[in-house]
Amino acid sequence: MSISKEIMLEMYKRMDQVRKFEEKVSEFFAKGMIHGTTHLSIGQEASGVPAVMALEDGDLVTLTHRGHAMSIGMGIDLNKMMAELMGKATGFCKGKGGSMHIVDVDSGNLGSNGVVGGGLTLAPGAALTQKYKKTGKIVLCSFGDGASNEGSFHEGVNLSSVWKLPVIFYCENNLYGMSTPHTKVMNVKNVADRASSYGIQSFIVDGYDAVAVYETVKKAAEICRKGEGPVLVEAKTYRWAGHSKSDKNLYRTQEEIDSWKEKDGLIKLRNKILELGYASEEELQALELEVEKIIEEAVEFGMNSPEPSLDILEEDIYAD
Repeated sequence: MSISKEIMLEMYKRMDQVRKFEEKVSEFFAKGMIHGTTHLSIGQEASGVPAVMALEDGDLVTLTHRGHAMSIGMGIDLNKMMAELMGKATGFCKGKGGSMHIVDVDSGNLGSNGVVGGGLTLAPGAALTQKYKKTGKIVLCSFGDGASNEGSFHEGVNLSSVWKLPVIFYCENNLYGMSTPHTKVMNVKNVADRASSYGIQSFIVDGYDAVAVYETVKKAAEICRKGEGPVLVEAKTYRWAGHSKSDKNLYRTQEEIDSWKEKDGLIKLRNKILELGYASEEELQALELEVEKIIEEAVEFGMNSPEPSLDILEEDIYAD
């Protein structure tokens, strides 16, 4: 196994941060403390966090509207992230972006995108820059199964293939595009099956197995760094909550949801850490308490932060 004790423990910590952060966000949204909408990735922690942790410093990522897990997986400042969701001036986008537009260029996060498939053409542009400037860096483009049926998917993958761009097209297939099962809108079994038509390599991985995700993305990244990219990776995963906060979940059964909860990728990684002797039960409990404290501090920071001033209404909107 190519993953060290230190990385595995940090991976578990960040996955636990995602779970607890989003549980708090869900609570606050229900109370009217967070406006707009939110797309929770509870259940998808094992496909989101390890994928970005497998990258190197300086690599770039484009995210979807369901981007909390990957943002946190990149080690983002949770204080500023919570403040952004609360619409506060101290947020990453000064409170203007909210849940769907978390951006932190310093960490390589080129931004979440409210447009389905929006990153599928932005990522090749960023990858072209890396190739042109010979930086040796790559781009991971996150998208869902629904976006794989958008024209931007085919355009982005095709041009990236033609130009051999260093981009990993990373599909988190959670089986539903909003309320539509992917089996009703695709005539192939896997999104990854489409890679052959563009002459690129592909991998399918269990998105509930954090270690497998990490190792698969590492392998894909190595291919890209050699100039043999792009690569299409499909992680089979599942979201426990609805598509968004307005989703009543009428299109799937509670039995189906419960069956996926029993596979919980967070618990699976926790058990693997104990099995390998990387930490004791007491040490993991201490780590989990630390995460709770981090989340509470983020909440306090967000709640105590000022509202944005009307004076900045047109800042960051228009080019000079």
